[in-house]
Amino acid sequence: MQKNILITGAAKRIGACCARLLHSKGCNVFLHYKTSKETAAELCYELNQIRTNSAYMMQADLLDMGELDALVTKACAAWGGIDVLINNASAFYPTAMSDVTECQWDELMGSNLKAPFFLTKALSGVWVKNKGCVVNIADIHAERGLKGYSVYSIAKAGLVAMTKVLAKELGPEIRVNAVAPGAIIWPEKTLTEQEKQDIIQRIALRRNGDPMDIAKAVWFLIEDADYMTGQIITVDGGRSLYC
Repeated sequence: MQKNILITGAAKRIGACCARLLHSKGCNVFLHYKTSKETAAELCYELNQIRTNSAYMMQADLLDMGELDALVTKACAAWGGIDVLINNASAFYPTAMSDVTECQWDELMGSNLKAPFFLTKALSGVWVKNKGCVVNIADIHAERGLKGYSVYSIAKAGLVAMTKVLAKELGPEIRVNAVAPGAIIWPEKTLTEQEKQDIIQRIALRRNGDPMDIAKAVWFLIEDADYMTGQIITVDGGRSLYC
């Protein structure tokens, strides 16, 4: 059965990889972006060249509830409903404890926790009839916070907690699961080769992953995990085995 999927933060990196894989499986994809208009447009065009009217895109600031609601409305109107929500959009940057501002707190909590909650809430009424599915993109640092990234780590821990409690709240009609990536794509800030090697040495498979590793886990949760809800699949090459 063809599924209509809303992906937040879909213009690049893991979000774009998910869009391409799910589209190749016959799904329609609604691509949300915040600032990466050109990249989103290129991806949308690419997918529609493969299958006409199979991809739409929309800009929205998910911290603005009016724009969040408009995104849900337009996504549902594209093909007559949304079956799957992938909460991928995420602000990520360091926050020294002594210097954290309220603005940083609001942005990191808003993108990683508040927006996923209210997007799920907005779509939950639609899903009661068609047994919808939510996949949250969490982080291995939700379990063990990343030093120097306190607010981000707290927000992702909240997303994991949200995954579990909403699985109870929305079952049995709606499944809610998450994927927790490890070292998949190096951060956009430059890391030295030594810093990269230090990270790889703490991964059991001795290499970083690929966005496709996450996309395949997302597809599994959508398509083949009918008896899974409230679960977190860790995709980290064994990174979380180490302290």
